[in-house]
Amino acid sequence: MAKISPLMVLPPVLFAALAGMFVWGMNRDNPRQLPTALAEKTAPPLVLAALGAGPALTDAALRDGRVKLVNFWASWCAPCRIEHPYLTGLAAEGVPIYGINYKDKPENAAQFLADMGNPYAAIGADASGMDTAVNWGVYGVPETFVVDGDGRILFRFAGPVTPDVIEKHLRPFLTKAK
Repeated sequence: MAKISPLMVLPPVLFAALAGMFVWGMNRDNPRQLPTALAEKTAPPLVLAALGAGPALTDAALRDGRVKLVNFWASWCAPCRIEHPYLTGLAAEGVPIYGINYKDKPENAAQFLADMGNPYAAIGADASGMDTAVNWGVYGVPETFVVDGDGRILFRFAGPVTPDVIEKHLRPFLTKAK
């Protein structure tokens, strides 16, 4: 029987540990780990390029009198694919969701929406990640903000929106702000 060297076992063990950390990070459920300095403050102005033929996201949309979600996403973001059906469900319930495409190629973003569906009432693109995302305190995608009708940020969730996140974190703010 061949002797197994400890060095042969090390790569699969390290890979499994790394994969476990990624899975844990995608499913964290503690938005307080990454608090926002913008809570209860007026949302920073939007500086966005148009994305596709649909309605462009404007600063006025943040102050339209309705509570809404602002979702930073990208086509290359695996957790964004996980959350997308849940955002689509919220949009079907009548929750206005505005999308900000982050550090993405327009053609890739368009293909993502063609493949997955478009839950967004309007979309803008922050291709460099420096125009809007920095002002909003976004460190990566996905990130979702609850914004009241006056354009005030009520809540931020960093990570993918899941049914549990909707019920525990987003829905209370959506209901209270109405």
